[in-house]
Amino acid sequence: MIYNIKRDHNRFRSIVKGKIKQELKKYVSNGEMVARKGKDKVTIPLPQIQIPKFRFGDKEKGGVSQGAGRPGDPIPGQPGQGDQPGQGEAGNEAGEHQLEVELTLQELAEILGDELELPKIEPKGSKTVRAKVDKFTGISNQGPESLRHFKRTFKQALRRQIASGTYDPDNPIIIPDKSDKRYRSWKDDVRQENSAVIVYMMDVSGSMGDEQKEIVRTESFWIDTWLRSQYKGIETRYIIHDATAREVDENTFYRTRESGGTLISSAYKLFEKIVQADYAPSEWNIYPFHFSDGDNWSGEDTRVCIELLEKTIIPVSNVFCYGQVESRYGSGQFYKDLMEKFGKGHDEVILSRIENREGILDSIKDFLGKGK
Repeated sequence: MIYNIKRDHNRFRSIVKGKIKQELKKYVSNGEMVARKGKDKVTIPLPQIQIPKFRFGDKEKGGVSQGAGRPGDPIPGQPGQGDQPGQGEAGNEAGEHQLEVELTLQELAEILGDELELPKIEPKGSKTVRAKVDKFTGISNQGPESLRHFKRTFKQALRRQIASGTYDPDNPIIIPDKSDKRYRSWKDDVRQENSAVIVYMMDVSGSMGDEQKEIVRTESFWIDTWLRSQYKGIETRYIIHDATAREVDENTFYRTRESGGTLISSAYKLFEKIVQADYAPSEWNIYPFHFSDGDNWSGEDTRVCIELLEKTIIPVSNVFCYGQVESRYGSGQFYKDLMEKFGKGHDEVILSRIENREGILDSIKDFLGKGK
């Protein structure tokens, strides 16, 4: 019975994953379709899957509460039956049943990777961190009671009682003494684990409206989901900028709106300070993602940005990603400047134009499709 339940559950999850994969573009373009549930899980509504339900047979047989009666009559003995009729008018359309399915972020990442054919990421150089873990390696005669191996202890007690002739098969009581106790033994094992940091930078000047920020939020969720599936340890930092830049938390990042001018170099300089202070390039895989509508204060500031990219940002990063979110108020000039400088022969720089929500999936493939 347990085997059948497990088999049916696995089959159901396989169907669910297939349905999500089939509708992935809709889920990606509509950020509200996916809701976080804790750190490692998400819930996704699937209105397309029919919920199993009972149906009456077509044979005229008796059932519960057999006897005379008409449809709508109250069932005797049931609380709440036969009370005042409900308020409101009757409808003539079926309700929509939504089934909320819970998936791990790892499962969601696998669906995204399969659909977009994303390659596994190859960490840059030797960017790993040393992690100490306790590895159980054997059995010892001494140790803390919390690590006592009960099965081994009782086996040893049984051997001792049989050997000494004190074991009684008719009264099989086994009482371990101190010499019988066995404990799990361990040693410290140092492993090399890849670790990464994602630094999101976003223009929050007046030309970046709510729609543009929602596109950034949705795309960032899926980028996070994939990168977290590739690295054991990952951190995320957030920078917003108009004419000046500052580091903020995630909530502020997606909800702040300013009205000043735009100096993109202010964000790149703050990124440089954060990396220098907290993330040694020899130990971390570094992923800067910058989102803007392409406006910058001047050509001179763009020149400063390109200089920072060439001398500081690109050398310490696995890849630098710039996503230009189209806006009716943005000129898009910064994308053109970056394309002119890094458009050909620079695999360490990835540029993507995101015209609307429908373009999010293609942009994710642009950023993650090279396996960097």
